[in-house]
Amino acid sequence: MGVRARRAFRDRPADEHSQPDLNPYVRLHREYQEIVPGDQAPSYRGRWSEVFGREAPLHLEIGTGNGSFLAAMAERHRDCSFLGVEIRFKRVVQGAKRILAADLSNARMVRYDAFFLADLFEPASLAAIYLNHPDPWPKGKHEKNRLISKSFLSWAADALVPGAALRLKTDAPHNIERLEESIVGLPFRVLGKSVDVRRDGAPWPDDIVTGYQAMFDRVGTPVLAMWIERC
Repeated sequence: MGVRARRAFRDRPADEHSQPDLNPYVRLHREYQEIVPGDQAPSYRGRWSEVFGREAPLHLEIGTGNGSFLAAMAERHRDCSFLGVEIRFKRVVQGAKRILAADLSNARMVRYDAFFLADLFEPASLAAIYLNHPDPWPKGKHEKNRLISKSFLSWAADALVPGAALRLKTDAPHNIERLEESIVGLPFRVLGKSVDVRRDGAPWPDDIVTGYQAMFDRVGTPVLAMWIERC
């Protein structure tokens, strides 16, 4: 389905108010200034510079896991601003803790659904998008759950500035195939591709080994990568 438009993501009342003690991160995620909660995030559409207190190229990681990649990129590239979008409360808090521990004023977490990114970003507002091991949802009946799709890449083409890149790392070869198929007819060109990052290296400079990549490296499962640019 890709990115859904014209219908904003809403936190269900159960997320915030029903038996919150079952998930302490529900309450905890509102205690970090490094986190933009879901009910506040759309208000920053077109003005994310206010979150960072400065104007800078805006980079987006979709699905941050524990936030290690986001924090490492923000530390390497302090001239850019980094937003990590994640739906799970615990992972949002883990990312915030990493940002806080590294004293990174140029990184923030956003609790939001990746299928509703059009709520958050104006056209030509992103300088880069990163996808690290998105869920492959291999069964046909799960098609609607797959982020990588024609509609997602159409949104990305709209949200990225010309010359901006989208980087994908995955342990699922069909995620690469879906990306290649989805950019046909869209203003993207392929900059590089790797079918085994551990053996051949990533197709881009300044690579960071993610936690998932390290796990797959240990068991010998190839990690693939693809680098595309908005024309």
